Amino acid sequence: KMGNAESNAYQNHLSRFLPEEQSDIDGLFDTLSGLSGSAGAKNAKAAKKTLLFICKMCSLLFLSLQAHTREPLPEPMTARLYSGMKSIDLPGKSSGLSEQIAKEQFVIFMSNLLKGNADEKISIIMRMIAKTGGPLKGKQIQEFTEDLITSVVHVLSYRKELKGWSLENTRDSSSGVKALASELLSELKLPDGTKPVGSQLLETNFDRSVIEDWVYRVPQISVFLSVVIRQGLHVLHSLPDQTNDILNLVPHCKGIKGRGVVSLFDIPAIIYINSHLPAEMQHKWQLLFSSRLHGESFSQLCAHIVNKGPCIVIIRDLDGFLFGGFASHSWEVKPQFQGDNRCFLFSVFPTLAVYTYTGYNDHYMYLNHGQQTMPNGLGMGGQHGYFGLWIDSDYGKGHSKAKPRCTTYNSPQLSAKEDFTLVAMEVWAVGDTPESAGKKGKKSILDVDPQAQALLEMAGKSRQSEGLREPMEEEEDDD
Repeated sequence: KMGNAESNAYQNHLSRFLPEEQSDIDGLFDTLSGLSGSAGAKNAKAAKKTLLFICKMCSLLFLSLQAHTREPLPEPMTARLYSGMKSIDLPGKSSGLSEQIAKEQFVIFMSNLLKGNADEKISIIMRMIAKTGGPLKGKQIQEFTEDLITSVVHVLSYRKELKGWSLENTRDSSSGVKALASELLSELKLPDGTKPVGSQLLETNFDRSVIEDWVYRVPQISVFLSVVIRQGLHVLHSLPDQTNDILNLVPHCKGIKGRGVVSLFDIPAIIYINSHLPAEMQHKWQLLFSSRLHGESFSQLCAHIVNKGPCIVIIRDLDGFLFGGFASHSWEVKPQFQGDNRCFLFSVFPTLAVYTYTGYNDHYMYLNHGQQTMPNGLGMGGQHGYFGLWIDSDYGKGHSKAKPRCTTYNSPQLSAKEDFTLVAMEVWAVGDTPESAGKKGKKSILDVDPQAQALLEMAGKSRQSEGLREPMEEEEDDD
């Protein structure tokens, strides 16, 4: 029977978990080890078809791990979890000669990744990247990071933890996975401080200290691993010690359900952009404006976004580039700049990146309409005529002029062409709706004046405005 001997290391790691957490971990290990014994026979036939590729190289426990997770976790991530567990060296035991996972290995693995410091995590992560450990090529780290992000999207969808988002109402995530992996990998720094890029990065060897520094500086790696373990293995997933990083990994989505709209965002981009918002705004996004729902009109845009609190604007141009900005304050129609230094610009495709303020000026956000003496449109960063992001009041036209960089946000040209044609646009309110917004825009003049409504009905006239009403938001979450 596996895991009878309980070493001091095992006890120390076990003590990191609360009693109810220990029970959760014991239950999972018993399930896995039970599946690998006689109890597993019942599942053997079903598992056999999907596990032929690993039958010759894996232990019965790995087979049971795969059987336990084959739906919520993709196969490559299951193999990486197994490699991580096998990498745990037990004192006085030649664990490498056995293909089975001892309970001590299992508990220490869980402890190091869920409760450990960067040093404890790193040796396991390096073995999950490649069985040989380090040094590791950039390409190997890239493949691991893509597998990790793919697994997060997959398991959150499988466990119905996308909070109203779905793979059906968002853009396909495959390009987003690669874009987010590239953005996280861009933080890899060699000991001399240089950051290899492109093909050079993929062929560069990175040693343990560099990867440890990377994991420490890029918190998404640890957060994603925690999600994969908690939700993929369905262990410790509902206990109260989860951090806000995990709780607000994906914001609750409001306003898109049942409206037949596919967002311009994909799940990796939502996770990444949301992580850059102020903490108090990360729990909810609500759709305010979609050009596909509300029409291609600057007046409609203003009507839906003014005085609705902080929000995110995303645009697709004629060449397929996706980009936008975060406005930290409610939009107001006025001929002055507004907002504060929490605003930022971002790119979603072809690259995923966030560009924050430089301190050069305070030209954070601008919205004007119907003026003769000042520019009319929506802008963020730069200056009049040279915005980092500009949507003209002549809807459909815009520019991103940043040569070499936007003065306010240090962003490059975000669109494919400096002057672009706008194809689609969305605006999402983030965080709680401000009290000042109330239910403005929900009622027509006929709601306010019941006598006018009664007169119309007596005259046999229909209410032409009914079809233009916004659907009333459900009180419950859209998930």
